[in-house]
Amino acid sequence: MKIILADSNELVRVGMRTVLNNESNIEIVGEATSSDVLFSLVANFGTDIVLIDYTSPGFSIDIIPKVISKFPNVKFVAITPEQSAQTLVDALRSGVKSYVKKDCDISEIINSVKETANGNKFFCGQLLETIQRAHINVEDIDFESFSCEPVLLSERENQIIVFIAEGKTNAQIAETLFLSNHTINTHRKNIMAKLGVKNTAGIVMYAVKTDLISPNKFLFASDN
Repeated sequence: MKIILADSNELVRVGMRTVLNNESNIEIVGEATSSDVLFSLVANFGTDIVLIDYTSPGFSIDIIPKVISKFPNVKFVAITPEQSAQTLVDALRSGVKSYVKKDCDISEIINSVKETANGNKFFCGQLLETIQRAHINVEDIDFESFSCEPVLLSERENQIIVFIAEGKTNAQIAETLFLSNHTINTHRKNIMAKLGVKNTAGIVMYAVKTDLISPNKFLFASDN
């Protein structure tokens, strides 16, 4: 597989190069020190995997959807210092397929590249713990429906999200808002599509992350 290393820190790139060069089926075709250089390398040399620290100087998260929009077959593995759960989810929304920390075991870094090349997602154990502490279940996130577009919710949709997070059923919400069950169900489906989630747990996760509701108050309601 062809790999581009994207990190402005030369010492980090040397370390990753040393680790990956020991793998017989991996070829490093370029090293990028900024977002502009990365885009140029992908355009000129092509690649299967980009191993990137988008938090390092010269890079931003925006380069990921920019590359994917032009070269949709390129897969991104993020390798950064410790990040918040919200930052991790934002990275996944931007197109990152797998995520490891820079202080992960070498075997985890290598596995993240191999699993991603095989079409799988890979998260090191430390990052999974961070996500789980924030009450986020990776399986509740519909990554395929994510895009780099901003999430735009109406006032009514935000109102319904709060009711859902409080544990109210579709029938209860409909009665409170003087709307039909069908209308509430349509709102629910539109909300899930906009947020890129598959179920009620994903809606609750969004409500907690955006402070629409306190983490101490929400209840996981059953889907209706």
